[in-house]
Amino acid sequence: MNCKYLVVLMVTTYTTFAQQVFKKKALLMGVDFEFSVVANSEKKAEELFKIALSETMRVENLISSWKSSSQTSEVNRMAGIRPVKVDAELLDLIVRSKRISQLTAGYFDISFASLDKLWYFNEPMKVLPDSLAVAKSVAKINYRDILIDKKKSTVFLKKKGMRIGFGSIGKGYVAEKVKQVLIKAKVSAGLVNAGGDLTTWGAHPFTQKWLIQLADPNKVLKNAATFKLMNSAVVTSGNYAKYIEFNGKRYSHIINPKTGWPVTGLKSVSVFCTNTELADALATAVFVMGKERGLALINQLNGIECLLIDDKNELHTSENLKIN
Repeated sequence: MNCKYLVVLMVTTYTTFAQQVFKKKALLMGVDFEFSVVANSEKKAEELFKIALSETMRVENLISSWKSSSQTSEVNRMAGIRPVKVDAELLDLIVRSKRISQLTAGYFDISFASLDKLWYFNEPMKVLPDSLAVAKSVAKINYRDILIDKKKSTVFLKKKGMRIGFGSIGKGYVAEKVKQVLIKAKVSAGLVNAGGDLTTWGAHPFTQKWLIQLADPNKVLKNAATFKLMNSAVVTSGNYAKYIEFNGKRYSHIINPKTGWPVTGLKSVSVFCTNTELADALATAVFVMGKERGLALINQLNGIECLLIDDKNELHTSENLKIN
């Protein structure tokens, strides 16, 4: 297993009696991760950080569509050819992803990955994708064409050229899995921030609730709003971190799976609920759906709230969300 990652050698502690909050940052899955755990000593915290790093890399090796050795990559290679047997964990993630696609009328769809070869945001693009090529790729996007056989534990992509990817749900899933292994390791409280996909559990030893600051998409202010969370999660999708520009126009990395083109209208979407995986997928869906449709969806879901910042820098919230 050849996994590359960078750990920032800095541990921050907050002390209250015997309990301390230890923090460590790492570059994983191409984004900044931050792990916070409540422990009695730095030595114990370091052991816990190793568990968190190991679990993150394990899940990445399973779900990454960029690692040729992953089961996800094998599913993509066999698109239109044959079903691929996968681990129950991956199968269940795909099943849940399809349910969210159904819930969001296809505005969230893991088969959007057929567009990966047309749009990329980690380096400058020389030209915009050809409209015909985009249309051909969109024709391969349809969560209904991801065929699941639960008894045989297989996944089959119906059309050649189809691809699945977990860029819009994977970090939230990883955050949940890391939280679970840390709870199993007897960590009474902590926080996992997977590149903006953030989950908390237990009580902060000093403040009880965990203070969360949401970034201002204009980077003018330190934050757009603050929240206090306990046993809850928040995920933010924004157009300010990854984008390209042509002729003075900004193109977001968030793509509409129905058109194949970057989404406009919103700068930031933050979704609050108890599960980071679900919040991750819904944040993407709401961003694509836009303000009216997105808020209408969230307002129908129990225990889920959201905050939107539109391209005019105006804030909009779901019915029961209170902000500071």
